[in-house]
Amino acid sequence: MEDEVDRLVAAWRRERPDLDVEPLEVLSRVSRLARHLDRARRLAFAEHGLESWEFDVLTALRRAGAPYQLSPGQLLTQTLVTSGTMTNRIDRLAKKGLVERLPDPSDRRGVLVRLTEEGRDRADQALAGLLAQERAILAELTHAQRGELAGLLRQLTAPFDNVPG
Repeated sequence: MEDEVDRLVAAWRRERPDLDVEPLEVLSRVSRLARHLDRARRLAFAEHGLESWEFDVLTALRRAGAPYQLSPGQLLTQTLVTSGTMTNRIDRLAKKGLVERLPDPSDRRGVLVRLTEEGRDRADQALAGLLAQERAILAELTHAQRGELAGLLRQLTAPFDNVPG
C-alpha cells in the first residue's frame, strides 16, 4: 500500500539522489499523523464544548486525583505555558464554572485551582470522545503492533522529555 510519503520520498530520490532521504519515511509520516490527530482531538473536544487548552488544564486537574486541585505553578509545569497565560486560562475556566480558586491552606498568599463537578464531567466526557477518535486512528494496527509502535516512539521521544533543566 502506497501513501503520500512514498510519493514524496520517490520524488526526492529522483531529484536529489545525492541525499539520504530515509528520515522522511518515518518523520514525515509522524508529522502527517500528528496533523490528523490534531484534527481528531479538536473534533472530540468541540463535541463537549471545549478547546484544546481547556482540555489540557481540566485533565491535568483530573489526573491529580481527588480533590482534583493543583497550584497554578503545578499547572504551569504540566501544561508548559507561561504564568500570564495560565492566569488567563484559569480566569476563563472559572467564568465557565469548570474550575474554582481556593485559598492554599499551606501558603497564605497562594491559591489552589480545583475542578468543579461540571469541569470533571466535561473532562471525563471529552477524554472518552478523544479515546474513541484515537482508537479509530489506530484501528489498522493489531494490539501487538500498537505496543511495538508505542515502544519505538518512546525510544525517540524519551531523550526530549528527560532533558535536565
